[in-house]
Amino acid sequence: MTKFKSDFLRILSERGFIHQMSDETGLDDLLAKESVTAYIGYDPTASSLHVGHLMQIMMLRWFQQTGHQPISLMGGGTGMVGDPSFKEEARKLMTIDTIEENIASIKRCFSHYLDYDQGPKGGALMINNAEWLRPLNYLEFLRDVGRHFSVNRMLSFDSVKTRLDREQSLSFLEFNYMILQAYDFVELNQRYGCRLQMGGSDQWGNIINGIDLGHRMGTPQLYALTAPLLTTSSGAKMGKSASGAVWLNADLLPVYDFWQYWRNTEDA
Repeated sequence: MTKFKSDFLRILSERGFIHQMSDETGLDDLLAKESVTAYIGYDPTASSLHVGHLMQIMMLRWFQQTGHQPISLMGGGTGMVGDPSFKEEARKLMTIDTIEENIASIKRCFSHYLDYDQGPKGGALMINNAEWLRPLNYLEFLRDVGRHFSVNRMLSFDSVKTRLDREQSLSFLEFNYMILQAYDFVELNQRYGCRLQMGGSDQWGNIINGIDLGHRMGTPQLYALTAPLLTTSSGAKMGKSASGAVWLNADLLPVYDFWQYWRNTEDA
C-alpha cells in the first residue's frame, strides 16, 4: 500500500476508496502542502441521490474533514443533455423547473454529510453549472472550446464505443455532453481555484477530458481521482433493487426499507 503524506489520501487508501489517480505524487504533495478545492458532479435526474453515490459523498465528507473545500456540482446545465456514459439509450429530457426542484431536494440530502456554513475557514459549496452553461454563446463556445476536442479520440472512449458497437443511437446532443463536462472543470478552476475532480471509476474518461482541456486553455495543473463503484456480489452497480432505486432521502424511501436493503444484500 502506498504511503501518502496527505491525510486525505491516506484515509481514502485505508478504506479502499482509491481506484485511479492522475499524478499521484503531485496530488499528494499539493494536498499535504495547502488547502485544496475539489468537486464531484451530479446530474439532478431525480429528487434524491441513491446508495450508489455513497462512496463519492463520503469522499467529499473526508475531503472537508481533512481541511479542504468540497464542491458538490449540480448539473443544472448538463442535466438538460444527459450523460451517455455506459447507457443503452438516451435519458428522457427534463424541464428546467424539474431540474431546479431536484437540486433543492438533493441539497437536503447533502446537508447530512457536508457543512455548508460559510465560517472563517469556508464551508462546502453547492454550485449549479447552469450558471455558465446556459448563457454560453454557441458559436464562441465552438471556436474557443470545441476546437480542442478530437472527434477521433471521443469515438474511442469505451462509453461511446459500447453504444456504437451495439448499433444503438447516440445523439449529437449526448455527444456534446463530454465537452460540457470537461468545460465545467475549467470554469470551476477559474472561478473557485478548483484543482481536483473526483468521481466514480466510470467517470475517468470524462475527468481526464477536463484536465486535457484545462491544459490547452492555460489552467494550472489539474488532477483526477476516482473511487471504485459500489457493486453487489454479482458485480452489478449498487443503487437499485427489485422494487426500484434505494434512495438516500427518507421521504422517498422509509428508513426501515433502507435498513432492509442492506440486511438482504449478500456480502461481496
